[in-house]
Order: sequence, then structure tokens, then C-alpha cells
Amino acid sequence: MKNCIVAFLLFCTTFCVAQKFQFQFDHQSIVVSDVNASAEFYGNILGLKETEHPDNPSNIRWFVVNGNSHVHLIEREFVPFEKNKSMHLCLSTQDLEGVIAHLEKNGITYWDWPGKKNAVTTRKDKVRQIYIQDPDDYWIEINTAVH
Repeated sequence: MKNCIVAFLLFCTTFCVAQKFQFQFDHQSIVVSDVNASAEFYGNILGLKETEHPDNPSNIRWFVVNGNSHVHLIEREFVPFEKNKSMHLCLSTQDLEGVIAHLEKNGITYWDWPGKKNAVTTRKDKVRQIYIQDPDDYWIEINTAVH
């Protein structure tokens, strides 16, 4: 019995410490080759609202996701690397069909997880998802997860 109480107290202490900081997602920065071309994509194709950067630099553009989080586009030289679907930004919507129609209207190709063009993956939890690429070939998942 004594061992159970000690184990329970250790569990509670660990759980309390793990919740200590109450983190929330703030932003993701993406290094891009042409900030204006990328801003066009994130603003007009994804429909994200641009917000002002406090210092207004010419090589940085910020876009709001869900009112609290941002995608920061930063134009600068960087060492090229292989971009794959496992490393991606993910946006969720309950209007995936509307997103797909918008992508098709704008000539944007989308893929399912295995790589089939213009196809949708349905996960075991019933979440539907597609993947697109921005002008710098970064992958973006768009899915129907409810938060």
C-alpha cells in the first residue's frame, strides 16, 4: 500500500511539473527565396491575413493563423536541404472540399499522404488530409481535425 501511495505522489508531481509552463504555439518561421511570391501564396492561396511586423523590414512578412499564431516568412539565403512531407506546417479546416475547390481553381496541385496527385487521405480517426507545397516547396498539410 505504501508503494502505491509513493507511486501515486510521484505521478502527480510529474504531471504537475509537466503542465507548469502552459505553452501555446506562437509562430513558425520559414526561410524563403522570394518573400513577395511566398506572401502572395500564403495570403491569396491559403487566405491567411497578413499582419504588420513591428520593425517593418523588407525581407520579412507575417501572417496570422487562427488569431493567435503566425507564420513568419523570412527572405534570406540558406543552405538548401531536402524538404519532405514529414516536416510540414499543418492547418485544419472543416471545409476541406471548399479548400480543394479553391486550390483547383488556382491551379494548385495537392497530394494524399502516400503521394497520389489530387487525392485525399482519410486517417483511421476519420480525419481527412491533403498536402500542398508553397513556392519554396515547403509542405503544408490541410486537414479536418477538430481542436
